Amino acid sequence: MNLFMGHKLKTAGWISLGVIAGALTTISLQTVARGTLAPLPLEELQQLAAVFSMVKSNYVEPVDDKKLITDAITGMVSSLDPHSQYLDKKSLKEFNEGTTGKFVGVGIEIAQEDGLIKVVSPIEGSPAFRAGIKPNDLIVKIDDTPVKGLTLSEGVKRMRGEPNTKVLLSIYRKDENRTFPVLITREEIRTQSVRSKVIEPGYAWIRLSQFQERTVEDFARKIEEIYKQEPKLKGLVLDLRNDPGGYLDAAVAVSAAFLPDNVTVVSANGQLAESKFVHKASPEFYHRRGGPDPLKRLQEVTKGALKSVPLVVLVNEGSASASEIVAGALQDHKRATIVGNQTFGKGSVQTAVCLDGAFRMDNCPTAALKLTTSRYYTPSGKSIQAKGIVPDVMVDETEEGNLFAALRTREADLEKHLNSGQGEEKKDDTREKAREEARIKLEAEIRKPLADRKLPEYGSEKDFQLLQALHQLKGQPVMVSKTLVERKEEKKEE
Repeated sequence: MNLFMGHKLKTAGWISLGVIAGALTTISLQTVARGTLAPLPLEELQQLAAVFSMVKSNYVEPVDDKKLITDAITGMVSSLDPHSQYLDKKSLKEFNEGTTGKFVGVGIEIAQEDGLIKVVSPIEGSPAFRAGIKPNDLIVKIDDTPVKGLTLSEGVKRMRGEPNTKVLLSIYRKDENRTFPVLITREEIRTQSVRSKVIEPGYAWIRLSQFQERTVEDFARKIEEIYKQEPKLKGLVLDLRNDPGGYLDAAVAVSAAFLPDNVTVVSANGQLAESKFVHKASPEFYHRRGGPDPLKRLQEVTKGALKSVPLVVLVNEGSASASEIVAGALQDHKRATIVGNQTFGKGSVQTAVCLDGAFRMDNCPTAALKLTTSRYYTPSGKSIQAKGIVPDVMVDETEEGNLFAALRTREADLEKHLNSGQGEEKKDDTREKAREEARIKLEAEIRKPLADRKLPEYGSEKDFQLLQALHQLKGQPVMVSKTLVERKEEKKEE
Protein backbone atom coordinates (compact mmCIF):
# COMPACT_ATOMS: atom_id res chain seq x y z
CA MET A 1 0.00 0.00 0.00
CA ASN A 2 1.35 3.41 -0.94
CA LEU A 3 0.89 5.59 2.16
CA PHE A 4 1.77 8.83 0.35
CA MET A 5 0.11 8.24 -3.03
CA GLY A 6 -1.10 11.55 -4.39
CA HIS A 7 -0.56 13.25 -1.03
CA LYS A 8 1.46 16.47 -1.13
CA LEU A 9 3.66 16.84 1.89
CA LYS A 10 5.62 19.79 3.13
CA THR A 11 9.03 18.35 3.88
CA ALA A 12 12.10 19.76 5.49
CA GLY A 13 15.35 18.94 3.72
CA TRP A 14 17.86 19.37 6.47
CA ILE A 15 21.52 19.15 7.07
CA SER A 16 22.66 18.87 10.67
CA LEU A 17 25.36 18.12 13.15
CA GLY A 18 22.98 15.48 14.48
CA VAL A 19 24.30 13.53 17.44
CA ILE A 20 26.94 16.15 18.12
CA ALA A 21 24.63 19.13 18.56
CA GLY A 22 21.22 17.59 19.15
CA ALA A 23 18.46 18.87 16.92
CA LEU A 24 20.24 21.78 15.30
CA THR A 25 19.53 21.53 11.61
CA THR A 26 19.75 23.02 8.15
CA ILE A 27 16.22 23.07 6.83
CA SER A 28 14.85 23.84 3.39
CA LEU A 29 11.07 24.01 3.21
CA GLN A 30 9.71 22.52 -0.02
CA THR A 31 6.44 21.03 -1.20
CA VAL A 32 6.91 17.70 -2.98
CA ALA A 33 4.77 14.81 -4.15
CA ARG A 34 5.84 11.26 -3.34
CA GLY A 35 5.74 8.72 -6.11
CA THR A 36 5.12 5.01 -5.69
CA LEU A 37 7.04 3.51 -2.77
CA ALA A 38 9.43 0.61 -3.28
CA PRO A 39 7.86 -2.90 -3.34
CA LEU A 40 7.60 -4.50 0.09
CA PRO A 41 9.83 -7.57 0.74
CA LEU A 42 7.09 -9.97 1.89
CA GLU A 43 9.35 -12.79 3.09
CA GLU A 44 11.38 -10.48 5.34
CA LEU A 45 8.19 -8.82 6.65
CA GLN A 46 6.85 -12.26 7.55
CA GLN A 47 10.02 -12.83 9.58
CA LEU A 48 9.51 -9.50 11.32
CA ALA A 49 5.92 -10.46 12.15
CA ALA A 50 7.09 -13.85 13.46
CA VAL A 51 9.67 -12.20 15.74
CA PHE A 52 7.06 -9.70 16.97
CA SER A 53 4.66 -12.55 17.77
CA MET A 54 7.38 -14.59 19.50
CA VAL A 55 8.45 -11.65 21.71
CA LYS A 56 4.82 -10.90 22.62
CA SER A 57 4.10 -14.51 23.63
CA ASN A 58 7.45 -15.74 25.01
CA TYR A 59 9.25 -12.78 26.62
CA VAL A 60 9.72 -12.97 30.40
CA GLU A 61 7.19 -10.19 31.01
CA PRO A 62 4.52 -8.42 28.93
CA VAL A 63 5.80 -5.94 26.33
CA ASP A 64 3.78 -3.01 24.98
CA ASP A 65 2.89 -3.32 21.26
CA LYS A 66 3.63 0.33 20.53
CA LYS A 67 7.05 0.13 22.20
CA LEU A 68 8.02 -2.92 20.14
CA ILE A 69 7.02 -1.28 16.85
CA THR A 70 8.62 2.06 17.77
CA ASP A 71 11.88 0.37 18.78
CA ALA A 72 11.89 -1.64 15.53
CA ILE A 73 11.46 1.54 13.47
CA THR A 74 14.11 3.35 15.52
CA GLY A 75 16.62 0.54 15.01
CA MET A 76 15.92 0.28 11.28
CA VAL A 77 16.46 3.99 10.66
CA SER A 78 19.37 4.58 13.04
CA SER A 79 21.36 1.73 11.45
CA LEU A 80 21.60 3.70 8.18
CA ASP A 81 23.79 6.66 9.17
CA PRO A 82 24.26 9.02 12.15
CA HIS A 83 21.69 11.57 10.97
CA SER A 84 18.71 9.45 9.92
CA GLN A 85 16.31 9.26 12.84
CA TYR A 86 12.79 8.30 13.91
CA LEU A 87 11.41 11.29 15.83
CA ASP A 88 8.96 10.44 18.60
CA LYS A 89 6.97 13.11 20.42
CA LYS A 90 9.85 14.11 22.72
CA SER A 91 12.38 14.21 19.87
CA LEU A 92 9.97 16.29 17.78
CA LYS A 93 9.80 18.90 20.56
CA GLU A 94 13.61 19.10 20.69
CA PHE A 95 13.74 19.22 16.86
CA ASN A 96 11.37 22.20 16.70
CA GLU A 97 13.11 24.03 19.56
CA GLY A 98 16.48 23.61 17.85
CA THR A 99 15.35 24.88 14.46
CA THR A 100 13.09 27.75 15.54
CA GLY A 101 15.28 28.95 18.41
CA LYS A 102 12.17 29.01 20.62
CA PHE A 103 11.69 27.18 23.91
CA VAL A 104 9.91 27.67 27.22
CA GLY A 105 12.26 28.51 30.08
CA VAL A 106 13.83 31.34 32.10
CA GLY A 107 16.08 32.86 29.38
CA ILE A 108 19.75 32.51 30.30
CA GLU A 109 22.88 31.44 28.46
CA ILE A 110 24.79 29.11 30.78
CA ALA A 111 28.05 27.23 31.26
CA GLN A 112 29.42 24.93 33.94
CA GLU A 113 31.93 26.08 36.55
CA ASP A 114 33.21 24.09 39.51
CA GLY A 115 30.21 21.75 39.33
CA LEU A 116 27.71 24.64 39.41
CA ILE A 117 25.78 26.38 36.63
CA LYS A 118 27.22 29.76 35.73
CA VAL A 119 25.15 32.45 34.05
CA VAL A 120 27.06 33.60 30.98
CA SER A 121 24.37 36.11 30.08
CA PRO A 122 20.63 36.60 30.60
CA ILE A 123 18.79 36.94 27.28
CA GLU A 124 17.61 40.53 26.96
CA GLY A 125 13.92 40.91 27.84
CA SER A 126 13.64 37.37 29.26
CA PRO A 127 12.13 36.51 32.69
CA ALA A 128 15.67 36.01 34.10
CA PHE A 129 16.72 39.41 32.71
CA ARG A 130 13.70 41.10 34.29
CA ALA A 131 14.35 39.28 37.59
CA GLY A 132 17.79 40.90 37.81
CA ILE A 133 19.97 37.83 37.18
CA LYS A 134 23.44 38.95 36.10
CA PRO A 135 26.39 37.48 34.18
CA ASN A 136 28.68 35.36 36.41
CA ASP A 137 25.88 34.56 38.87
CA LEU A 138 26.09 30.93 40.00
CA ILE A 139 22.97 28.77 40.25
CA VAL A 140 23.39 26.49 43.27
CA LYS A 141 19.87 25.03 43.47
CA ILE A 142 16.91 24.59 41.10
CA ASP A 143 13.72 24.31 43.17
CA ASP A 144 14.73 21.75 45.82
CA THR A 145 17.49 20.10 43.75
CA PRO A 146 21.15 21.03 44.40
CA VAL A 147 22.98 21.74 41.14
CA LYS A 148 26.21 20.10 42.34
CA GLY A 149 26.37 16.75 40.60
CA LEU A 150 23.93 17.61 37.79
CA THR A 151 25.12 17.71 34.20
CA LEU A 152 24.53 20.92 32.27
CA SER A 153 21.77 19.27 30.21
CA GLU A 154 20.05 18.02 33.38
CA GLY A 155 20.10 21.55 34.75
CA VAL A 156 18.62 22.89 31.51
CA LYS A 157 15.78 20.33 31.64
CA ARG A 158 14.90 21.35 35.20
CA MET A 159 14.77 25.05 34.29
CA ARG A 160 12.61 24.45 31.22
CA GLY A 161 8.94 23.56 31.50
CA GLU A 162 5.45 24.70 30.56
CA PRO A 163 4.51 28.38 30.03
CA ASN A 164 3.39 30.28 33.14
CA THR A 165 4.82 27.70 35.57
CA LYS A 166 7.31 28.85 38.22
CA VAL A 167 10.84 27.75 39.07
CA LEU A 168 12.83 28.81 42.14
CA LEU A 169 16.54 29.43 41.54
CA SER A 170 19.02 29.82 44.39
CA ILE A 171 21.68 32.28 43.19
CA TYR A 172 25.18 32.85 44.59
CA ARG A 173 26.60 36.24 43.57
CA LYS A 174 30.38 36.28 44.04
CA ASP A 175 31.00 40.01 44.16
CA GLU A 176 28.35 40.43 46.89
CA ASN A 177 29.26 37.18 48.66
CA ARG A 178 25.62 36.21 49.20
CA THR A 179 23.12 33.56 48.21
CA PHE A 180 19.50 34.53 47.55
CA PRO A 181 16.36 33.01 45.97
CA VAL A 182 14.80 34.20 42.69
CA LEU A 183 11.30 33.00 41.73
CA ILE A 184 10.86 33.10 37.94
CA THR A 185 7.80 32.43 35.80
CA ARG A 186 8.71 30.48 32.67
CA GLU A 187 7.71 31.83 29.26
CA GLU A 188 8.58 31.32 25.61
CA ILE A 189 12.14 32.40 24.91
CA ARG A 190 13.71 33.29 21.59
CA THR A 191 17.44 32.60 21.60
CA GLN A 192 19.79 35.14 20.07
CA SER A 193 21.91 33.56 17.33
CA VAL A 194 23.76 36.73 16.20
CA ARG A 195 26.26 38.90 18.07
CA SER A 196 28.36 41.75 16.74
CA LYS A 197 30.60 44.62 17.66
CA VAL A 198 33.01 47.15 16.16
CA ILE A 199 36.40 45.88 17.30
CA GLU A 200 38.32 49.01 16.40
CA PRO A 201 37.74 51.93 14.04
CA GLY A 202 37.03 50.55 10.56
CA TYR A 203 36.83 46.88 11.55
CA ALA A 204 33.90 44.83 12.87
CA TRP A 205 33.06 41.28 14.00
CA ILE A 206 29.76 39.46 13.58
CA ARG A 207 29.18 35.99 15.04
CA LEU A 208 26.51 33.47 14.07
CA SER A 209 26.10 30.75 16.73
CA GLN A 210 23.54 28.88 14.59
CA PHE A 211 21.14 29.44 11.67
CA GLN A 212 17.63 29.83 13.09
CA GLU A 213 14.32 31.19 11.77
CA ARG A 214 15.16 34.77 12.80
CA THR A 215 18.89 34.66 12.05
CA VAL A 216 18.63 36.52 8.73
CA GLU A 217 16.58 39.35 10.26
CA ASP A 218 18.94 39.58 13.24
CA PHE A 219 21.98 39.41 10.94
CA ALA A 220 20.64 42.26 8.79
CA ARG A 221 19.87 44.37 11.88
CA LYS A 222 23.35 43.84 13.35
CA ILE A 223 25.06 44.70 10.04
CA GLU A 224 22.96 47.87 9.84
CA GLU A 225 24.11 48.82 13.35
CA ILE A 226 27.74 48.23 12.36
CA TYR A 227 27.44 50.46 9.27
CA LYS A 228 25.69 53.22 11.21
CA GLN A 229 28.68 53.24 13.56
CA GLU A 230 31.27 52.67 10.82
CA PRO A 231 29.84 53.84 7.45
CA LYS A 232 33.25 53.40 5.80
CA LEU A 233 33.92 49.90 7.08
CA LYS A 234 37.37 48.63 5.99
CA GLY A 235 36.95 44.98 6.94
CA LEU A 236 34.54 42.48 8.49
CA VAL A 237 35.08 39.15 10.29
CA LEU A 238 32.23 36.64 9.94
CA ASP A 239 32.66 34.20 12.84
CA LEU A 240 31.19 30.71 12.27
CA ARG A 241 33.30 28.83 14.82
CA ASN A 242 31.33 26.11 16.63
CA ASP A 243 28.21 26.97 14.61
CA PRO A 244 26.55 23.55 14.16
CA GLY A 245 24.05 24.51 11.47
CA GLY A 246 20.42 25.53 11.08
CA TYR A 247 18.06 26.58 8.33
CA LEU A 248 19.38 26.11 4.80
CA ASP A 249 17.43 29.20 3.72
CA ALA A 250 19.31 31.24 6.35
CA ALA A 251 22.67 29.91 5.12
CA VAL A 252 21.77 30.84 1.53
CA ALA A 253 20.64 34.31 2.65
CA VAL A 254 23.81 35.05 4.63
CA SER A 255 25.89 33.92 1.64
CA ALA A 256 23.77 36.05 -0.71
CA ALA A 257 24.38 39.13 1.43
CA PHE A 258 28.04 39.07 0.34
CA LEU A 259 27.87 37.43 -3.11
CA PRO A 260 26.94 38.75 -6.58
CA ASP A 261 23.29 38.23 -7.50
CA ASN A 262 22.16 34.81 -8.71
CA VAL A 263 25.45 32.92 -8.38
CA THR A 264 25.24 29.33 -7.08
CA VAL A 265 25.50 28.95 -3.29
CA VAL A 266 24.95 25.20 -2.84
CA SER A 267 23.66 22.17 -4.73
CA ALA A 268 22.49 18.70 -3.69
CA ASN A 269 22.15 15.36 -5.42
CA GLY A 270 20.25 12.19 -4.44
CA GLN A 271 17.98 9.48 -5.86
CA LEU A 272 14.66 11.35 -5.94
CA ALA A 273 13.98 14.36 -8.13
CA GLU A 274 13.16 16.52 -5.09
CA SER A 275 16.51 15.64 -3.50
CA LYS A 276 18.36 17.26 -6.43
CA PHE A 277 18.46 21.06 -6.18
CA VAL A 278 20.56 24.17 -6.76
CA HIS A 279 20.16 27.21 -4.49
CA LYS A 280 21.38 30.58 -5.75
CA ALA A 281 22.03 34.01 -4.25
CA SER A 282 18.55 35.23 -5.09
CA PRO A 283 15.47 35.98 -2.89
CA GLU A 284 13.36 33.13 -4.31
CA PHE A 285 15.87 30.67 -2.79
CA TYR A 286 15.89 32.08 0.75
CA HIS A 287 12.93 34.40 1.28
CA ARG A 288 9.83 32.16 1.42
CA ARG A 289 7.81 33.42 4.37
CA GLY A 290 6.38 36.68 3.06
CA GLY A 291 7.10 40.22 4.20
CA PRO A 292 9.96 42.44 3.07
CA ASP A 293 13.30 40.90 2.15
CA PRO A 294 15.70 41.97 4.96
CA LEU A 295 18.67 41.81 2.59
CA LYS A 296 17.14 44.38 0.23
CA ARG A 297 17.03 47.00 2.98
CA LEU A 298 20.49 45.93 4.11
CA GLN A 299 21.97 46.63 0.68
CA GLU A 300 20.25 50.04 0.68
CA VAL A 301 21.60 50.94 4.13
CA THR A 302 25.15 49.85 3.24
CA LYS A 303 24.86 51.34 -0.28
CA GLY A 304 25.99 48.04 -1.72
CA ALA A 305 29.25 48.09 0.25
CA LEU A 306 28.53 44.69 1.83
CA LYS A 307 29.07 43.03 -1.55
CA SER A 308 32.69 44.19 -1.67
CA VAL A 309 33.87 44.87 1.91
CA PRO A 310 37.03 42.82 2.65
CA LEU A 311 35.82 39.69 4.44
CA VAL A 312 37.40 36.97 6.59
CA VAL A 313 35.39 33.93 7.71
CA LEU A 314 36.52 32.18 10.90
CA VAL A 315 35.82 28.42 11.11
CA ASN A 316 36.90 25.43 13.20
CA GLU A 317 36.13 21.73 13.70
CA GLY A 318 32.79 22.69 15.26
CA SER A 319 31.64 24.60 12.16
CA ALA A 320 29.21 22.25 10.45
CA SER A 321 26.44 21.93 7.94
CA ALA A 322 24.98 25.38 7.19
CA SER A 323 28.25 26.96 8.35
CA GLU A 324 30.12 24.87 5.80
CA ILE A 325 27.66 25.90 3.07
CA VAL A 326 28.41 29.57 3.75
CA ALA A 327 32.17 29.10 4.06
CA GLY A 328 32.29 26.89 0.94
CA ALA A 329 30.27 29.35 -1.15
CA LEU A 330 32.31 32.39 -0.11
CA GLN A 331 35.55 30.47 -0.65
CA ASP A 332 34.64 29.08 -4.08
CA HIS A 333 33.54 32.51 -5.33
CA LYS A 334 36.76 34.02 -3.88
CA ARG A 335 34.65 36.47 -1.92
CA ALA A 336 36.30 35.80 1.46
CA THR A 337 39.45 34.39 3.00
CA ILE A 338 38.66 31.38 5.18
CA VAL A 339 40.77 31.33 8.35
CA GLY A 340 41.04 28.79 11.17
CA ASN A 341 40.75 25.01 11.33
CA GLN A 342 39.26 22.46 8.92
CA THR A 343 35.51 22.17 9.47
CA PHE A 344 33.35 19.29 10.70
CA GLY A 345 32.42 17.69 7.37
CA LYS A 346 28.62 17.42 7.57
CA GLY A 347 27.58 17.31 3.94
CA SER A 348 24.46 15.15 3.80
CA VAL A 349 20.87 16.32 3.45
CA GLN A 350 18.04 14.92 5.55
CA THR A 351 14.34 15.14 4.63
CA ALA A 352 11.94 15.20 7.57
CA VAL A 353 8.38 14.00 6.92
CA CYS A 354 5.58 14.05 9.48
CA LEU A 355 4.18 10.51 9.69
CA ASP A 356 0.82 11.83 10.96
CA GLY A 357 0.15 13.75 7.75
CA ALA A 358 0.63 17.27 9.16
CA PHE A 359 1.64 19.88 6.59
CA ARG A 360 4.27 21.59 8.81
CA MET A 361 6.83 19.95 11.06
CA ASP A 362 6.01 22.32 13.93
CA ASN A 363 2.39 21.08 13.76
CA CYS A 364 3.37 17.41 13.63
CA PRO A 365 1.50 15.79 16.55
CA THR A 366 3.29 12.55 17.38
CA ALA A 367 5.95 11.18 15.00
CA ALA A 368 8.20 11.98 12.04
CA LEU A 369 10.96 10.38 10.00
CA LYS A 370 14.24 12.16 9.29
CA LEU A 371 16.00 10.37 6.44
CA THR A 372 19.25 11.11 4.60
CA THR A 373 18.28 11.75 0.99
CA SER A 374 21.27 13.41 -0.70
CA ARG A 375 24.75 14.93 -0.40
CA TYR A 376 25.35 18.63 -0.84
CA TYR A 377 28.14 20.33 -2.80
CA THR A 378 29.92 23.68 -2.89
CA PRO A 379 29.52 25.86 -6.03
CA SER A 380 32.63 24.28 -7.59
CA GLY A 381 31.15 20.80 -7.10
CA LYS A 382 33.19 19.66 -4.07
CA SER A 383 31.52 17.31 -1.60
CA ILE A 384 32.07 18.38 2.00
CA GLN A 385 30.83 15.07 3.46
CA ALA A 386 33.32 13.53 5.94
CA LYS A 387 35.99 16.05 4.91
CA GLY A 388 34.88 19.62 5.51
CA ILE A 389 36.07 23.01 4.28
CA VAL A 390 39.84 23.48 4.23
CA PRO A 391 40.75 27.05 5.30
CA ASP A 392 42.80 29.25 2.99
CA VAL A 393 44.91 30.17 6.04
CA MET A 394 45.35 27.56 8.80
CA VAL A 395 45.47 29.27 12.21
CA ASP A 396 45.63 27.57 15.62
CA GLU A 397 43.12 28.31 18.39
CA THR A 398 45.80 29.81 20.63
CA GLU A 399 49.33 31.10 20.29
CA GLU A 400 50.45 27.83 21.93
CA GLY A 401 48.67 25.77 19.26
CA ASN A 402 45.45 23.76 18.91
CA LEU A 403 45.32 22.52 22.48
CA PHE A 404 42.00 20.71 22.45
CA ALA A 405 40.88 20.54 18.81
CA ALA A 406 41.67 16.81 18.58
CA LEU A 407 38.97 16.11 21.16
CA ARG A 408 36.21 17.50 18.97
CA THR A 409 34.19 14.84 17.22
CA ARG A 410 33.94 15.20 13.44
CA GLU A 411 31.61 13.67 10.88
CA ALA A 412 34.30 11.15 9.94
CA ASP A 413 34.42 9.96 13.57
CA LEU A 414 30.73 9.03 13.62
CA GLU A 415 29.81 5.38 13.27
CA LYS A 416 28.22 4.51 9.90
CA HIS A 417 28.99 7.96 8.45
CA LEU A 418 28.52 8.43 4.70
CA ASN A 419 31.66 8.83 2.64
CA SER A 420 32.10 11.83 0.35
CA GLY A 421 31.33 9.91 -2.84
CA GLN A 422 34.40 11.55 -4.38
CA GLY A 423 37.49 9.35 -4.41
CA GLU A 424 39.29 7.07 -1.97
CA GLU A 425 39.27 7.78 1.75
CA LYS A 426 42.43 7.80 3.85
CA LYS A 427 42.89 6.84 7.49
CA ASP A 428 44.75 9.17 9.87
CA ASP A 429 46.73 6.85 12.18
CA THR A 430 48.01 9.70 14.39
CA ARG A 431 44.57 10.93 15.46
CA GLU A 432 44.15 8.79 18.60
CA LYS A 433 47.59 9.77 19.87
CA ALA A 434 46.70 13.45 19.37
CA ARG A 435 43.39 12.93 21.18
CA GLU A 436 45.12 11.38 24.19
CA GLU A 437 47.60 14.26 24.40
CA ALA A 438 44.73 16.75 24.17
CA ARG A 439 42.82 14.95 26.96
CA ILE A 440 45.80 15.34 29.30
CA LYS A 441 46.13 19.05 28.44
CA LEU A 442 42.40 19.63 28.97
CA GLU A 443 42.43 17.99 32.41
CA ALA A 444 45.28 20.29 33.44
CA GLU A 445 43.51 23.32 31.98
CA ILE A 446 40.25 22.67 33.86
CA ARG A 447 42.13 22.73 37.18
CA LYS A 448 43.27 26.32 36.53
CA PRO A 449 41.34 29.40 37.69
CA LEU A 450 38.92 30.63 35.01
CA ALA A 451 40.94 33.79 34.32
CA ASP A 452 44.05 31.75 33.54
CA ARG A 453 42.50 29.33 31.06
CA LYS A 454 43.81 29.53 27.50
CA LEU A 455 40.57 29.53 25.49
CA PRO A 456 38.99 32.96 25.98
CA GLU A 457 35.48 33.95 24.94
CA TYR A 458 34.96 34.46 21.20
CA GLY A 459 35.10 38.13 20.33
CA SER A 460 37.18 39.11 23.36
CA GLU A 461 40.49 40.95 23.19
CA LYS A 462 42.26 37.65 24.00
CA ASP A 463 40.68 35.79 21.05
CA PHE A 464 43.82 34.69 19.17
CA GLN A 465 42.12 33.58 15.94
CA LEU A 466 40.10 36.81 15.76
CA LEU A 467 43.32 38.80 16.17
CA GLN A 468 44.87 36.86 13.27
CA ALA A 469 41.73 37.49 11.18
CA LEU A 470 42.18 41.24 11.75
CA HIS A 471 45.83 40.96 10.68
CA GLN A 472 44.65 39.21 7.50
CA LEU A 473 42.22 42.04 6.74
CA LYS A 474 44.89 44.68 7.32
CA GLY A 475 47.51 42.89 5.24
CA GLN A 476 49.68 42.33 8.31
CA PRO A 477 51.63 39.12 9.08
CA VAL A 478 49.41 36.25 10.25
CA MET A 479 50.73 33.61 12.66
CA VAL A 480 50.01 30.59 10.47
CA SER A 481 49.83 27.18 12.14
CA LYS A 482 53.03 25.15 11.99
CA THR A 483 51.23 21.89 12.73
CA LEU A 484 47.86 21.97 10.96
CA VAL A 485 47.66 20.19 7.62
CA GLU A 486 44.72 19.35 5.41
CA ARG A 487 42.76 16.47 6.91
CA LYS A 488 41.97 13.73 4.41
CA GLU A 489 38.68 11.90 4.57
CA GLU A 490 39.06 8.82 6.77
CA LYS A 491 38.20 5.37 5.53
CA LYS A 492 35.23 3.69 7.16
CA GLU A 493 35.93 0.45 8.98
CA GLU A 494 33.96 -2.37 7.44
